[in-house]
Amino acid sequence: MRENLLFHWNRIREKLWVKPLLVSLLSVAFAFLATLADQTNASVWVPDVSTDSIETLLNLVTSSMLVIAMFAVGAMVTAYASASNSATPRAFSVVLADDTSQNALSVFIGVFIYGAVSLVALQNDLYEHAGRFALFVVSVLVFALVILTFIRWMDSIARLGRMGNTIDKVEVAVAASFVSRLKQPYLGGKPGSNSTTLQGVPLVLSKVGYLQRVDMPSLQACAEKFDIEIEMVVLPGKFCTPANPVAFIQGSPQQQIDCLAELAAAFYLADQRTYDQDPRFGLIVLCEIASRALSPAVNDPGTAIDVIGTATRLFHQWASGDNSPDDTVVYDRISVPSIREVDMFDDAFNGLARDAAGTVEVSIRLQKAFVAMAGFGNPAIRSACLEHSRRALARNELAMTLPEDIEAVRRASLCK
Repeated sequence: MRENLLFHWNRIREKLWVKPLLVSLLSVAFAFLATLADQTNASVWVPDVSTDSIETLLNLVTSSMLVIAMFAVGAMVTAYASASNSATPRAFSVVLADDTSQNALSVFIGVFIYGAVSLVALQNDLYEHAGRFALFVVSVLVFALVILTFIRWMDSIARLGRMGNTIDKVEVAVAASFVSRLKQPYLGGKPGSNSTTLQGVPLVLSKVGYLQRVDMPSLQACAEKFDIEIEMVVLPGKFCTPANPVAFIQGSPQQQIDCLAELAAAFYLADQRTYDQDPRFGLIVLCEIASRALSPAVNDPGTAIDVIGTATRLFHQWASGDNSPDDTVVYDRISVPSIREVDMFDDAFNGLARDAAGTVEVSIRLQKAFVAMAGFGNPAIRSACLEHSRRALARNELAMTLPEDIEAVRRASLCK
């Protein structure tokens, strides 16, 4: 249940209209809650606030908030476009989920609605003595909230959409995905056999798309209901088609057939990949950012070097967490294949090494990163570092024309 809620909450966070709608509803509620003060004895001791002073404050709030909200939307759209164009369109979702910008836009729209509703209610004598004072206090607090929010948002929007900020947000998303996968290396199931000759009835999906997530609790419940075993052959991030099975069902023949439709509903397919259960997707996004920075049109090797440093930190996190995984089997009827470090290295460095083959400073930094990651104490990561160091050096030898550059890269590599 927690995993389902977290997955849907992350999808909701990517919708720009959700928070403004919620804050708008709350603003209307606050405008009418001020009338509750008239049902108490507060009118005996609170000062009498004139209607004109409250109207002046509400008019100021209402007239300015709509303009600020429109300005906020324009600035956010510009930042989102900058993130997609300068980094990669695959980074758009993490930039769109920026809480500071969404909160600021929500406050601006909510305060505008609050001011309009409160002004209409005030002009129609909805508030009495205590209610006017309560409305005045709330309006002053709302005005202060707007000022603080605007100052904080201006500091954030100056960075939103910038390359460094986008890389940082992708790193945070990948790190969170790493933590989740390291906690449950097999998504809570049993280790898969990784065999190419699996027995049982193949489970195929009728749709085509990327596997965003697997509803493990539903699979376990279905397996217990039909008394079957499930051997998954794909992980989230896989591009699935009806021609390729996602799992094999083992049990009595009739039970295998009866449960197929129910099992298929636990596999969520969509047009795009997400970061939640797919650690490799973030590595692909980082590689795309570096490749675009190395294109002749951009020619920004510094960004590629920044991405290499980011990938090194992430693999250090993976190597450190991989030493003590949680081997608790929550779903004992489901076998899940492991994620391979060599595949993660392919995602993170293949495109980068190809596009940096002729750039000596990036190639040297890449080789130094391989040397550093080889010392993390993870045998699989060390093996991947040796292979990718060899490949990158072979590309350098083909792309570079100056022998001194090739020798400098060779000295920095693991292939000395």
